[in-house]
Amino acid sequence: MAAAFSSDGEAAVRRELRPAAAAAPRGGLEGFYEVDRAAAFVREGGFRKVALQFPDELLGDAVAVAALMEAATGAEMFVLGDTTYGSCCVDEVAAEHAAAEAVLHYGPACLSPCRKLPVLHIFGQQPLDVGRCAEAFRELYPERQSRVVVLSDVVYAHAMGELEQQLCPEYPNVIFSRLVCGDPPDPVLPGEEHKFGRRFLVEAPGGLQDYAMFYVGAEGLALTSFMLTWNCCPFSSFDPATSCGRRETLNVNRALMRRLYLVERARDARVVGILVGTLGVAGYLTLLQHLRELLHRAGKRSYTLAVGKPNPAKLANFPEVDIFVLVACAQNSLLDSSDFYRPIVTPYELELACNPAREWTGNYLTDFRDLLPGACAHMELPPVVPAAEAIPDISLITGEMRSTHLCDPPASQLPPSTALACRDQTWALAEISPAASFLESRSWQGLEQQLGQTPVSKAVQGRRGIAIAYEDEGCEQ
Repeated sequence: MAAAFSSDGEAAVRRELRPAAAAAPRGGLEGFYEVDRAAAFVREGGFRKVALQFPDELLGDAVAVAALMEAATGAEMFVLGDTTYGSCCVDEVAAEHAAAEAVLHYGPACLSPCRKLPVLHIFGQQPLDVGRCAEAFRELYPERQSRVVVLSDVVYAHAMGELEQQLCPEYPNVIFSRLVCGDPPDPVLPGEEHKFGRRFLVEAPGGLQDYAMFYVGAEGLALTSFMLTWNCCPFSSFDPATSCGRRETLNVNRALMRRLYLVERARDARVVGILVGTLGVAGYLTLLQHLRELLHRAGKRSYTLAVGKPNPAKLANFPEVDIFVLVACAQNSLLDSSDFYRPIVTPYELELACNPAREWTGNYLTDFRDLLPGACAHMELPPVVPAAEAIPDISLITGEMRSTHLCDPPASQLPPSTALACRDQTWALAEISPAASFLESRSWQGLEQQLGQTPVSKAVQGRRGIAIAYEDEGCEQ
């Protein structure tokens, strides 16, 4: 998972883009990319500038699709050459740089709601052998009264209607999920599940625990998020690439133990780095403010970092940070940090560590919007307990005593950085921060400035051109 979200980009640079015609499946580019539906969306909205966002594996078709869209709509099309974070999220920031009025998002998507621009998701209709998929389902669930919820990757959603027609006459208790792009248009009904852009109604008396899950798609981040969120349900899957069905053998409990270990690391942390992993998902600014307040009340210092796609080399530049929390969409929040210098947790795991009102119930949340005020899983911070009355807590990792009581809420009239102290006898004020203290403890703090000791020299004419071939290199040689 770390490589999928945090690669250094070398693979994308060295990849050879195939011709557009070679990638077109049956039906051609018009059918695969649903040009008619996309053109109708542009015309009905009256958009004159539209951004087209492709994942790396479909970027070779971008020029041909843009030409088809311009011919069908008369609007100006811009291809986003590089997305800021995961390609499953809509990159509204890059679209706004081109003054785009709407975004056409192609390929796999996390279906997180956007904040500003109208978006049309075009998943790309990947082929699916519906007959073989139905046969694999019958092999995995021979009991015709089995209660099963059918989920699918978005690229196979176009074939779920045909699969439903084959299975529902034989399996009366099978439920097919429906894709919902953005927030649901109608209120969520009792017994209805709405997560990860999918919606389905659970009718069993015992709720979702009485159901098994059948996933159509390849192994990946989406399936991992489903299995952790609905960890009470047994999972099976059908991979269209191999036409094989199987019962998922991923040890969810073992994965949860790893995540709960990271919660314990978060309790021990004194300095937390908040990684901004999305700028387009609705509610991310509210979550950033919520995390800052939560960390302040827990007695921890926080730094907000926007580093693009996180990788071990980038985050190693912040050794003073004890742990990072990644604010990203539901599919990209479960980042495997085993290769990183410091661990990376999700907002839900940070809440488990810092909010005494939140307890582990067995339900795992990967969508940070569930934690926001007004959401189903929001937990208000409890009242402040004096330090003398706080229950002592011992770290399960270091064995040392640690403080778990909450501090007073921050005063609205004061800025967040108000830790001042007397620096010398002249009563000069200096700000105290964990990062500055960590820098002072280093044996090497960077190049010495030597102010006033370096002779001043006049400015001279520099070289012109690019590093590979300056304009005056031939003359010097």
